[in-house]
Amino acid sequence: MRLFPLAFLLAFAACDTVPVSTGPAPSPGPAVPAIQPTAAGPKLSTRAALSNYRSVVRRIEPVAEQFCRQRAPRLNCDFRIVVDDRPGQPVNAYQTLDRNGRPIIAFTVPLIAEARSRDEIAFVMAHEAAHHIEGHIARQRQNAALGAVLLGGLAGALGTTSPDAINTAQQVGATVGARSYSKNFELEADALGTRIAAAAGYDPLRGAQFFFRIPDPGDKFLGTHPANADRLRTVQQVAASL
Repeated sequence: MRLFPLAFLLAFAACDTVPVSTGPAPSPGPAVPAIQPTAAGPKLSTRAALSNYRSVVRRIEPVAEQFCRQRAPRLNCDFRIVVDDRPGQPVNAYQTLDRNGRPIIAFTVPLIAEARSRDEIAFVMAHEAAHHIEGHIARQRQNAALGAVLLGGLAGALGTTSPDAINTAQQVGATVGARSYSKNFELEADALGTRIAAAAGYDPLRGAQFFFRIPDPGDKFLGTHPANADRLRTVQQVAASL
């Protein structure tokens, strides 16, 4: 696929700065050896980083589309993978939809430059594809709408009559609702992304080395990402089952 500048992107899904099976995240299984960090090595040249990115796009895209057609046949599975080349963007990747509902996976230039191997690029790309396959944008919108209704209704039931106060309560409710399952969404995307990356011929355990070079969000209140240790554990468990 050709690489295009970012344009007409709507409705960001819940992948903020990348710190990176319909159903719940995998349940604890047999103990597996912990993933150990390896020496990251020097950053790649711009030419080498872009070469890695283009190579991964060619291999991940058809595999992600195959997974999508098998698991979510009602979805638009025609992925478009682009570079977000706007100045000043952080190390980030995200999945969104265009005006026609076509799934978009966007990588910022700093993320492409930060990845030290094709396995890392592939893992992040597969993770973002999994967000679409799992229907996370629609599910997040549903959670936000439900949270707004519930908290707005509660404010009214408690005697709040000010339109501004009720509106504020609805906005807070939407925020809480949108994030109430986002950590589970990230773990679901890690699990399915591990399968997609492996099916495309990449090593998801090597790809998960990316987690060792990004800040750990821990367990922040209303945080959108789970702790890196939980994400690594998910990758380990799924990879051990392949």
